[in-house]
Amino acid sequence: MTDPLLRIEHLDIAYGRGPTTTHAVRDVSLDLTRGHTLGLVGESGSGKTTLAKAIVGGLRPRSGSITIDGTDVTSARGRDRTALRRRVQLIPQDPYSSLDPRRTIGQALAEAIDPRRASVRRHRATITEWLERVRMPADAVDRYPHEFSGGQRQRIAIARGLLIQPSLVVADEITSALDVSVQAEILALLDELRHELRLTLVFISHNLAVVRQVSDEVAVLYHGELVEHGRAAHVYDSPTADYTRALLDADPASPGFSLS
Repeated sequence: MTDPLLRIEHLDIAYGRGPTTTHAVRDVSLDLTRGHTLGLVGESGSGKTTLAKAIVGGLRPRSGSITIDGTDVTSARGRDRTALRRRVQLIPQDPYSSLDPRRTIGQALAEAIDPRRASVRRHRATITEWLERVRMPADAVDRYPHEFSGGQRQRIAIARGLLIQPSLVVADEITSALDVSVQAEILALLDELRHELRLTLVFISHNLAVVRQVSDEVAVLYHGELVEHGRAAHVYDSPTADYTRALLDADPASPGFSLS
């Protein structure tokens, strides 16, 4: 068996101290195989986004470890930490605030390629290639974020997250701000890219139907605890946790998708 690209062991993340301590993530352990997609599910406050921030290096846990491709994220420092952050890319939830309104799309993508010397001219070929991959016109390079719809901005955010070919991609509620028809388009694009590029992806959502659309495995969080983890078909067809069954009963399908 191959070693997992992502390994989380006994992760505990808490805010506050003493009697005011809140455990956002409690003793979570899971593995993700290279080339697979893990759907991370749970209601608001379940710890999904906290776990995502820890995976990309934005939060330090109280205890436990996160290992990506053999490197411990939680103990990385200095240049190792900077290099690791480039190998793990976050596609954020909000396509409106994730792009700097003062910078062109080309500048935003050039900065992702080379943060210190963001040259659109030097990287134009790569930028236009990726814009075409996410079904955006080539002239988007010289335009500004306000000129695009929310779905188009999310396509640009996907291109920005993938163009440096990271080892791991974390997509945090990337369809939640979009209407149903645009959600379907973004999910179809992401599904195509994950197969074409053999992405290792953590896909976070509160929408079970959306998660099944793109996931090989599903992990369910409840009040910061991992209550279920397994192959997507098994979790959806034969859930073992009461909470998972309750989620399925409450959200049997989203418009445009099916759990069958």
